[in-house]
Amino acid sequence: MATTRSIALITGANGGLGRAIAENLAAEHSYHTIIGSRDLTQGADVAASLRDRGFSASSVQLDLTSDDSICAAVKQIEEEHGKLDVLVNNAGLLLELNGISMPLRDLMNQTFQVNVFGTAVLTETCIPLLRKAVAPRVVFVGSVNGSITKALDRDWELYGIDFPAYKTSKAAMHMLAVRYVAKLEDIGGMVNVVCPGLVKTKMVDFNAGGRSPDVAALKVVKMATLAKGGPNGTFSNEEGECAW
Repeated sequence: MATTRSIALITGANGGLGRAIAENLAAEHSYHTIIGSRDLTQGADVAASLRDRGFSASSVQLDLTSDDSICAAVKQIEEEHGKLDVLVNNAGLLLELNGISMPLRDLMNQTFQVNVFGTAVLTETCIPLLRKAVAPRVVFVGSVNGSITKALDRDWELYGIDFPAYKTSKAAMHMLAVRYVAKLEDIGGMVNVVCPGLVKTKMVDFNAGGRSPDVAALKVVKMATLAKGGPNGTFSNEEGECAW
């Protein structure tokens, strides 16, 4: 059923940064937020907590390693809402942080399955619904760790840190985002990449140096709520433009 309310799908929204983004969009912008979560129960619990607070929310089971899961989720959104105004590609993996030991091929494959391949399939599958929106917005949660310019800067504080799968997957995600800049510009779509910085979440073992998810979510939300004619094809963080 079509609706005039803005509809936003956030992947990996059952906790951490994704949940903070979803809660902000629902509470501060009156969006209907769809909690995308691999674990359906966890996603449903987040959506229920938002509804209990008087906000509009629902959930979909969404496993980015499964095309069947992706297609079923998008079909559900189409049947329930008829369009998609915002897609926030937030879900991601960082397996190297805790020194996980596995063959490099397996490490690369597992990371790319979520950070790149699944994100690509989901975005592509959402295109027909995004094209039904007045001002479609897609936000890719990227990272300066995927910046080729920074990776070659010997003065960069993270120069030489060896996270081969995560860094290359984020660089690939940035290029994926650029593809959709061109693909949606004919209807005024806005596709942007945001680096939220180090966020205190489970993915980084709640690193004490990280920012709270609520604070890190603000830049992502800003790009997810752009008015028609807003920035398109940018890569930024809270301080401004980032080098690709």
